Amino acid sequence: MRLDHISYACTTSELADVVQRIGSDVGATFVDGGRHPSFGTRNFILPLANGCYIEVVSALDHPAADKAPFGQAVRRAAEDGGGWMSWVVSVSDIRPVEQRLGRPARNGHRIRPDGVELCWKQIGVLDVMTDAQLPFFVEWSCANTEHPSAGGADVAIERLEMSGDPEAIATWLGTGHTVPLDGIEVTWVEAEDPGLVAVWFRTPHGTVRID
Repeated sequence: MRLDHISYACTTSELADVVQRIGSDVGATFVDGGRHPSFGTRNFILPLANGCYIEVVSALDHPAADKAPFGQAVRRAAEDGGGWMSWVVSVSDIRPVEQRLGRPARNGHRIRPDGVELCWKQIGVLDVMTDAQLPFFVEWSCANTEHPSAGGADVAIERLEMSGDPEAIATWLGTGHTVPLDGIEVTWVEAEDPGLVAVWFRTPHGTVRID
């Protein structure tokens, strides 16, 4: 099972500072990911090695941010102080997840500032809003979509620090009793709230932990 990306939520006024801080910590540069019209959000992307990326995302002053589950989740996380909001698992076919959860995936779409179209299907955001330890699922659905990790920096996610119930997450993922992520260690820690607590990155200058 592959980790697709991790999302860090902040307010619009904090966006530039957060992008600068995380980029400086890992020694790499974010790119403008553009806006998500259907979700009422915008993001900056840091492509990483091994097909992963970081998304720093904020909610726009737009009606979609109050209606779409993802926009609601971003706004809520930012208003609660911001930080790591969610982790996202990539699947090649989202239909079995739809069948298991008993509902259809939501289509996502955005045009990057360079004009490249990205489109995907996602499911599970509503569940993340009620149980922050859970990931949601994404299938990149455009035939010619370039994954946001393309051209990734020489930086890789090494470990996730998670707070929560490993068996509940494994059941949600449909993997039995383990939480397998290709090449990435998952460490369980105690924290006040469940969810993604911190991320360890392997960089050319050593290991960096960002909480």
